[in-house]
Amino acid sequence: MNKKSSRKYLASALAAGAALVLALSGCGSSSSSSSGSSKAFVLGGLFPETGSLAYLGPAETSAWKLAAKDINAAGGVLDTKIQTVSADISDADHADQNTAGAQSVLSKNPSVILGPASSSVVLNTYKSIAEAKVPMISMGATSPTLSGISPYFFRTVPPDSVQGAVMGNLIAQNGVQNLAIAVFNDTYGTNLRDAVVKSAEAAGVKIVYGEKDTFDPSETNFSSLVTSIKATKPDAVLVIAFDQTKQLLKEMSSQGVDTKTKLYMVDGNTADYSKDFEAGMLKGAQGTIPGAHPSDAFQKRLKTVTPKLADFTYSAETYDGVILAALAAEKGGATDGTTIKDNLAAVSGAKGGTTCTSYKACLSLLKDKKAIHYKGQSGIGAFNSSNDPSSASIGIYQFNADNKPVFNHAEEGEVPKA
Repeated sequence: MNKKSSRKYLASALAAGAALVLALSGCGSSSSSSSGSSKAFVLGGLFPETGSLAYLGPAETSAWKLAAKDINAAGGVLDTKIQTVSADISDADHADQNTAGAQSVLSKNPSVILGPASSSVVLNTYKSIAEAKVPMISMGATSPTLSGISPYFFRTVPPDSVQGAVMGNLIAQNGVQNLAIAVFNDTYGTNLRDAVVKSAEAAGVKIVYGEKDTFDPSETNFSSLVTSIKATKPDAVLVIAFDQTKQLLKEMSSQGVDTKTKLYMVDGNTADYSKDFEAGMLKGAQGTIPGAHPSDAFQKRLKTVTPKLADFTYSAETYDGVILAALAAEKGGATDGTTIKDNLAAVSGAKGGTTCTSYKACLSLLKDKKAIHYKGQSGIGAFNSSNDPSSASIGIYQFNADNKPVFNHAEEGEVPKA
């Protein structure tokens, strides 16, 4: 779809959505840029319910729902219970679904949209959302190219310049001298690869494969790739991919490449593989995940929403994004997107303020006309001028005998400005 057609479609969708919201809720205004306080805060969500990142969906949606519940329990936004609307955004290989999901949520006149988690999907959708003057807060899009890409784009996860530096140092500290990198040709993949290469080479590690090589995200046969990697005789292999990881690791194992202590993974594939591989296949492998490791108490609360939830990746970042948006609306006194955009940095502590750790506590301070610094589950620093968190932690995980990643420790990192 060309840009002109996209704008016409977006205008029609927004008009239809505004009329629908007006008819269903009896709101006095359908405009997202005026009379914002006359309508309820509408919390939008774009989550990967299908596609290669579907394993992230349950944690994100659970945190999104929990945050909405906590906000309403505290009285809502501007003394009105919030409303929610979400859609499946899938992954970058399903561009039509990216567009359809975004249009579906936009048609409901949202105050803010949480997601998507994928950098490539953000690139496919942020323009139409920004044109509608709706803030997009990603909980997992880590590409450095997204820093400052739009006044309406924010994220509660650090860019890959931070994860890449931590991973490169981790590999070097473990004594790896020759590293091979298997990376898919994706915005997320190549940007993270470049950050790792820069850090690892600075620490004395030689990249013997993958500094320029990539594989297609739709690839299913990795025989030639693994053969090429094996021929370089690496001390260790770093895999940067999404769901393609399963087939790639099976091929590595079949060709005798070490998938245990000589294997590294990143946030896109540091996941539970207990049902995919034989026990012990990944024991000792390590991975990094940007953001805070959810506390036991927070995990317990998430399970009240989704009892069988086992992977908590980006749950803290999702939860905090919702709370920050609601607080921004409260501070600005309106629920339109522009008001929220203009107040997000302030409630995150960019201008100082009293530290508060829950929506209820922060709301009380705002009603007393006090400046606040929301310090939530993710522990990120205040938004900087690029709308990135100014500081964040990177979790280091190690796979156990059941092929499940277990949190080991976290390393703090400052986020460079774009």
